[in-house]
Amino acid sequence: MRNVTDTHPQNLPKFLPTREALAVYRSAFGQRPVMNPGSANVALLDLEPKEPEFFSELVSGLSQHPRTLPCKFFYDKQGAELFQAICETPEYYVTRTELKILQECGPDMASHLGEAVELIGLGTGAGTKTRILLTQLTDPAVYVPVDISSAQLRRSTTLFRQLFPHLEILPVCADYLQPFPLPTPTHQPKRKVVYFPGSTIGNFDPPEAIGFLQRIALVCRPGGGLLIGVDLKKDPVTLEKAYNDAQGVTAAFNLNLLARANRELGANFDLHLWKHRAIYNPTAGRIEMNLVSLCDQLVTIRDHQFFFKNDEPIITEYSYKHSPEEFENMARSAGFALRKVWTDTQKLFGVFYFDLLP
Repeated sequence: MRNVTDTHPQNLPKFLPTREALAVYRSAFGQRPVMNPGSANVALLDLEPKEPEFFSELVSGLSQHPRTLPCKFFYDKQGAELFQAICETPEYYVTRTELKILQECGPDMASHLGEAVELIGLGTGAGTKTRILLTQLTDPAVYVPVDISSAQLRRSTTLFRQLFPHLEILPVCADYLQPFPLPTPTHQPKRKVVYFPGSTIGNFDPPEAIGFLQRIALVCRPGGGLLIGVDLKKDPVTLEKAYNDAQGVTAAFNLNLLARANRELGANFDLHLWKHRAIYNPTAGRIEMNLVSLCDQLVTIRDHQFFFKNDEPIITEYSYKHSPEEFENMARSAGFALRKVWTDTQKLFGVFYFDLLP
């Protein structure tokens, strides 16, 4: 999972360099104070989406037909904790399968990435997978974790600075689907490699995914690479179980979007009048996750009112599944050449490594 948004290729993220790493950042985003690197707190570039953005995107999404909610807002404190719980459910194979691939194939991945790299991690969350990868790399120069949850980013950065005391770590709290600056490291890496773990690339429609990969290519620059996790096509039963766990954790995760709107924006969603639904669409090749109204109801968000009919859905996430050949073709369209794919024995999940074409 996860991070779906209603974007188009021309609006996908631009990664802008800046020389003011871990200080007060001045850019098109304005000034944002950052913790003193010498303090007990973690210094980071803080571009976390604020309440006005949440409100405007919520109202915009609910005003569309079909209605949508951007699931980048899943990851407040409660949402991040619920997602970690999802990863531990027996039905959600994605995380444990990817971890096993990293543990078994990490040395081979490291040989492809090379030594003294700058690793730019997009949506790395708690950093469990990145920790395994960094342990295998030869003298990594810089690690730039980018995540939308500032609390989780601070925790993982604190841990990583203890585990890798000689590694330059420059955390960035941002929605990587929007333009944001990348800090300029002190150390000079031999090459840049973007690491995009999990299955988040599946949250894009295929044309949008190509546009996003093109943006990543701009970050990699000549000589760079991309290491990316991809959820592979498989039987619908396995897929639907993964998004409808028996404990109801994914349902709680989905419903937390409405709870967050209540907490932060004063909305009046009655969570008892909504249900979680996730089904596999074989024609589109994607999981479709919704919140479904259980009755005719009126919801107020500040000065906006929305009427929902009984059984009307709000789309919160699409998660596309790809075959290895499909994903290789998409990445090639964005300027990448496939070097290797690592999969589990059941071919549930793949970790792909690409070099940027000259």
